Order: sequence, then C-alpha cells, then structure tokens
Amino acid sequence: MKFSLREKLFQMWYWYVNKVDKNAEILFMNYGYHNENEKIQLSEKDENNRYSIQLYDHLASAVELKGRDIIEIGCGRGGGLSHVVENHKPGTARGVDLDKRAVDFSNNHYNHEGLSFYQGDAQKLHFEDHEADAILNVESSHRYPDMMAFLGEVKRILRPGGYFLYTDFRYDHEMDELKKQLAESGLSIEKEKVINNEVLEALRLDDPRKRKLVKKLAPKFLHKVALNFAGTIGSETYRQIESGKYVYYSYVLRKN
Repeated sequence: MKFSLREKLFQMWYWYVNKVDKNAEILFMNYGYHNENEKIQLSEKDENNRYSIQLYDHLASAVELKGRDIIEIGCGRGGGLSHVVENHKPGTARGVDLDKRAVDFSNNHYNHEGLSFYQGDAQKLHFEDHEADAILNVESSHRYPDMMAFLGEVKRILRPGGYFLYTDFRYDHEMDELKKQLAESGLSIEKEKVINNEVLEALRLDDPRKRKLVKKLAPKFLHKVALNFAGTIGSETYRQIESGKYVYYSYVLRKN
C-alpha cells in the first residue's frame, strides 16, 4: 500500500488534534456516511456528529450485538465505540488504538459500564484467542503496514461464528490486492458494498461544521492539510472519493 507519506502526515495531524482539542470537540475522525433510507434517530448531544455516527451504525446494525463481547481495533478518540455501547447494548466493549493520548482521552471521557480502552498494535494484539463475538474496524486499516498480520489477529481473537465489521478505503488499483487478502484471511464474506456515494453525501452535508472546526483549532498554515484530512469539498481527498480513485467499501465477514 502506498500510504507512507500520508501516514506520516496523518500521525502528525492525529497528534496535533489530541494535543489541542481540550474541549472534546473532535470525538470522531472518519469521513461519515449518509443514506436517507438509513437515517437514524439521535440524541441532541450526538446530532453534531451525525454523519460519523451513521458510519458506525451502518456497520453495527448489520448483526446483533446486544449482550455480545465486542472489540474495536483502531478506536481513535472513542466516539464510535461509545455510540455502539449506548445504542446497541453489547455486554462488553473494548477499544484499542496505537496512540496513547487517544486511549487516555477515551478512558477519561467515557464512563459507560463495560467500556474500556487500551493501547495496542493492530498487527500484534494482547488479547487471548476467541475473546470477541464481533470486531469493528473503521477507516483505520489503510495505515497498517502488514494487512495480513492484522487479519490474522482478527481471526485469532474472534470466536467461532463471530463477525468482523469492516469499513475503509483504498486506491482503485489496490482493491484486487485487498480482495485477495480477505479471501486468504480464512473469514467468509457475508456482505460487501461500495459506499462512495454515501460517504460523499456525508462529506457534503458535514462540510460547514468541519470548516469551522479547522478554522477554530488549527493555525492558518495548517488549514490546507487539515481541510484535506477532513475531506472538505474541493480537497484532494474529496476529489479522490468523488472520482472513484479512492474506493470506500464496507464488509461483513464471519469466522466459520
């Protein structure tokens, strides 16, 4: 995967957000999802993050999570997993992220029963075999140097019959490689969908909010970089998704 430069820039931006966001205004860092036929009811406190939440709900609604043990790998600042806990009622929910600042923030910010966060590497996790009924991974895997190691960890940690709920993007020319990796993972594909249109609609609708946040939190010399990572209208990221150069997909896979 050819994301090395992007990964370095992302790490810098991610570090910066965790440093400057003192008022917990950025709880999600995904591009979002919107389909009028799947629009969900949200509380007043969650409405501001509707489109990012809907991406999580798109995955979490695919299977029954109530009472199950779930893990999110690449949980970021915890907003998505917190939403899943509040609305899908798993028995336990654990989030893992490589960035210690994000983990510390999440443990301090959320206090739902059964919800906890840990620092860890997606390619070498400290969970026992067969610990989870479902694993979520949202817009994170494109930054992993060894995708097959990650998929091996997913399979190892899942219980028999457990689900891998997965969404991310790749360059169009990388999709054959990704599909080969998924086929070789030992997990069966139950559902797959290209969601560029839904992601683009979310980016359009969420554009004013993201621009305000960038203007508020980032110094002027970082605005272009920040707007690109946010996927604002006219940015390179937005154009790549719009043109199909980036293929944004979602999968439901199962361990048989």
